Amino acid sequence: MSNIIAIVGRPNVGKSTLFNRLTESRKAIVDDQSGVTRDRHYGVAEWIGKSFTVVDTGGYVAHSEDVFEAAIREQVMIAIEEATVILFIVDVTTGITDLDDDIAQVLRKSKKPVFVVVNKIDNNQLRAEASVFYSLGLGELYLISSMTGSGSGELLDDVIKHFEEEELEEHALPKYAIVGRPNVGKSSMINVLTGTERNIVTPVAGTTRDSIYTKYNRFGQEFMLIDTAGLRKKTKVKENIEFYSVMRTIRALEEADVIILMIDAVEGIESQDINIFHLAEKNKKGIVVVVNKWDLIEKDHKTTKKFEETIRERISPFTDVPIVFTSVLDKQRIFKTIEVAAKVYENRSKKIPTSKLNDVMLPIIENFPPPAVKGKYVKIKYITQISGSSPMFAFFCNLPQYIKEPYMRFVENKLRENFDFTGAPIQIYFRQK
Repeated sequence: MSNIIAIVGRPNVGKSTLFNRLTESRKAIVDDQSGVTRDRHYGVAEWIGKSFTVVDTGGYVAHSEDVFEAAIREQVMIAIEEATVILFIVDVTTGITDLDDDIAQVLRKSKKPVFVVVNKIDNNQLRAEASVFYSLGLGELYLISSMTGSGSGELLDDVIKHFEEEELEEHALPKYAIVGRPNVGKSSMINVLTGTERNIVTPVAGTTRDSIYTKYNRFGQEFMLIDTAGLRKKTKVKENIEFYSVMRTIRALEEADVIILMIDAVEGIESQDINIFHLAEKNKKGIVVVVNKWDLIEKDHKTTKKFEETIRERISPFTDVPIVFTSVLDKQRIFKTIEVAAKVYENRSKKIPTSKLNDVMLPIIENFPPPAVKGKYVKIKYITQISGSSPMFAFFCNLPQYIKEPYMRFVENKLRENFDFTGAPIQIYFRQK
């Protein structure tokens, strides 16, 4: 089960600043004016080896006739329902407000782990003033400054203790999640594969509101197909029920082994397709790109190649992914998609014997060693694959701190050339000998 942290609180207490710090990004707009965050932001964070999703919610307003504030209130409630852990952010410079009390009352009923995070603690005097928040009745206080990051480490140390451990069944079925923007043909593909009207299909974008799991048997193996709600641009996520769909889709994506990313051939690859791709890549999932509605494109002998080049350019630097051109309507290459997804699953699970790894890679490294730094030469002596759900490799050397990004890319490309990890993200670590 994937873990989700929801950041909640009234407007302008620093939720988006904390979100940006945890996800090491600038995805959430930060401004002194309250109510800037209206659409939800979600990102992947990691702390001491544990990855999790962080959801930044809009400022909670208990009673308002403003249509946006009402929508924010409902979506915060959905985030609380879906979250594993809730971070309740309050502002030490303003003390407890009536709105803080209203939020605390909601959180006391949620039965979820709640962390009261007192933000904007920038000096010792403010630390003393933070004790007033004990009166909220939600337990221990965590004093932080989301601007500088102080206190966030201690907070995360305790937060991850409440994470649900992922259950790894010995014979767990592989999971393939079909994701993409609304109305690209995800549900239609599953209906063709299963030969039934398993999932509702209409011309209206957004028909699928929840993730639907279908057990399937093909090519001698059983697996789960997951049909997900369409992930549309954040600016268009306005309906509360659609926000719920987005959160369920993210959770399905995190739980899947292989992501089948469907793209509309007519509209081409768009920014939201790239967002989904990179979210799958960050979660170390196998990835297959499927270009649907290929029957609607006027083609010549160069069309396919040009389309492929455009996609690989947009998804770089991770370009070693299979691309399948389909028409669900004409049932073209539908089963090919599943065959390719099964191969990507196999690549993601592949284990290379240590002896073979060293026999192949050490001569390559000897012929093309890392560049010398300050007159010092990096010598790589030994390579091994680390156990994990996706391919991870440790290169033991004398001076790992001198290995730069271009050489890491070179090593990754050689691993892919020699061992076929198409569709599977690779993690490489250089460690002290």
